[in-house]
Amino acid sequence: MAKRTAQFVCQTCGAVTARWAGKCESCSAWNSIVEESESGGIGGGPGKKPIKGRPVSLVPLQGEEDEAPRRQSGIGELDRVFGGGFVRGSAILIGGDPGIGKSTLLIQASAALARLNAKVIYISGEEAIAQVRLRADRLGLSDADVSLAAETNIEDILATLSHGPQPDFVVVDSIQTMWTDRIESAPGTVSQVRSCAQALIRYAKQSGAAIVLVGHVTKDGQIAGPRVVEHMVDTVLYFEGDAGHQFRILRAVKNRFGPTDEIGVFEMTGAGLQEVANPSLLFLGERDAGTPGASVFAGIEGTRPILVEIQALVSASPLGTPRRAVIGWDSNRLAMILAVLDARCGVRLGSHDVYLNVAGGLKINEPAADLAVAVALISSLTGVALPAESVYFGEVSLSGAVRPVPLSDSRIKEAHKLGFQRAVIPARNAEGRSGEGLAIETVELLTDLVASIAAQSTTVGAEASDDTALSS
Repeated sequence: MAKRTAQFVCQTCGAVTARWAGKCESCSAWNSIVEESESGGIGGGPGKKPIKGRPVSLVPLQGEEDEAPRRQSGIGELDRVFGGGFVRGSAILIGGDPGIGKSTLLIQASAALARLNAKVIYISGEEAIAQVRLRADRLGLSDADVSLAAETNIEDILATLSHGPQPDFVVVDSIQTMWTDRIESAPGTVSQVRSCAQALIRYAKQSGAAIVLVGHVTKDGQIAGPRVVEHMVDTVLYFEGDAGHQFRILRAVKNRFGPTDEIGVFEMTGAGLQEVANPSLLFLGERDAGTPGASVFAGIEGTRPILVEIQALVSASPLGTPRRAVIGWDSNRLAMILAVLDARCGVRLGSHDVYLNVAGGLKINEPAADLAVAVALISSLTGVALPAESVYFGEVSLSGAVRPVPLSDSRIKEAHKLGFQRAVIPARNAEGRSGEGLAIETVELLTDLVASIAAQSTTVGAEASDDTALSS
């Protein structure tokens, strides 16, 4: 019986099946299974003759390097995300929506490194050399000593990198356009992406050059191709942004040589991406302090404290099923906060539409925003504007207790630096604190904070009634 020379591979998750199916059993994706040859590359069957390996040299754990382990690019926000600069021999995968500015960021980083006497090679698989030069000229980077190439064959690219002086920084835009002769499938398939990425990563480890791979993203915002590529590289970055805002956020979701969830903030201008040194001022710049339903959250992104405005709108719903719309936060977390307010605080929002927005296009992932979200919802419901000089942070449990959060000192110092005078924090975070020019108000139960805001609503309502009576 003849041996099979083909297999069926899901282009979304990389699962291998014996036969074609319309739906992948591993990731439930439709029409993603494609027949691929298994004659070579990763996943191919063993050869007829055993392959004998060669011994490799072993070195002790302790040693000294001739060169610095990191190289700074000169772009402060980019170096912050990497933990202080690019690590020699590292492989970096960066993804983002089309047109978000990935190529702009990388050509700026390439030019900045070249001006610091680094050997930089920029390989484009999507644009011609004239198009890359046009972008560099528009950004004022034409004088930078960056070597360009427009190529998609991985063997030719590796031969080019190995010929001549060893590069320090290599950009491959994008990995989905690369292909190798060893795999009999179209560029962009799981086998091609995985094999090309592995070849480039092997070169980075052997040569000491830092290689940046640009990856396309799916409709869900995830980097397209097999997830194994994310496990192979050292650092995974996502370039986030909103079409309605000029701000761009570079977020590290994986970093073997630095902190994860670190962010760098940029502003897209006509001259390219500009660094934003103080993101808190950026996200609070257009704040209307006298509007009900707005609170200031002191959050942490990586190692950086950031103050951002939480906006909430609660209104009576004419629909049988009220709407719940969330931008920049977890919708499941909002559902939990609404349930706690209902069950523990007696706040009935089941007949109200709830809209929640994180101003500035920032996406918040930490549970420390629970308290700021809760007070913004109560403020919108009661019509009482929160104090403009106050910040909030704390995690709300299902029992209604306000739990402590890490890095409270950094949050409070950032708030004090920006002129805030009062911080509402969990009681456990206030233990052992000394005066820092910021009034600290502690809260143990969410019920107490809701009651104080409701009392202000009653007072405001009584004053409004008195004014009406006097005018009559």
